[in-house]
Amino acid sequence: MEEFLPILKECRLFFGVEEANIRSMLGCLQAEAHTYPKGAYVLRQGQQLSQILVLVRGKLHIQQDDYWGNRSIINVVEVGELFGEAYTSPNSDPLSNDVVALEESTVLSFDMVRILTVCSAACRFHSMVVQNLCYALCEKNQLLVRKLGHLSQRSIREKLMSYLSHQAAKKGSGTFEIPFNRQQLADYLSVDRSALSNELSKMRREGLLTFERSRFSLNLPEQPQL
Repeated sequence: MEEFLPILKECRLFFGVEEANIRSMLGCLQAEAHTYPKGAYVLRQGQQLSQILVLVRGKLHIQQDDYWGNRSIINVVEVGELFGEAYTSPNSDPLSNDVVALEESTVLSFDMVRILTVCSAACRFHSMVVQNLCYALCEKNQLLVRKLGHLSQRSIREKLMSYLSHQAAKKGSGTFEIPFNRQQLADYLSVDRSALSNELSKMRREGLLTFERSRFSLNLPEQPQL
């Protein structure tokens, strides 16, 4: 557990809390570490959840498969990020998504009731954790709204332009890497992989972008000469 303290210090849940104070809280919050091999299910649809989870090593996909096996990728979980918090209320529905390890991954779990129940000493850093949790929930809502913005676009090209434009703004550069391969990007945008690849090829021929695997460079359209 000690090796993960630097990661927890940068995690949204413990933002502003010193490592020494995080260390003292681990027992109080009933923190446990769980390691999963590549391809393993961290969480499954239909599961009930009472813990907040933090990824401290590896990479995860939050995904959903329908009855016919069609997959939609909801989100990517990177090191230091929270997940599962939306399903921890006492009356919450079971999980509607699976969480799968893309590589060997380690997850820390924290008891939700312990987080929300400030100890008798009412220590300032525990209050900060509760505040940080509220902020994290707000940020997750923003992510979902942003994805809905991508998916609400009518065509595959418009979905791609919406998603890639956001990635460029997020990285502060027209050249960036995305966390998906082609199939995963198609699953994230809820489109057919072949149609997605065809549209990317058209956009490249038109000079809108270049790409090599998951690395993209966006180009501004040439302005007509006056």
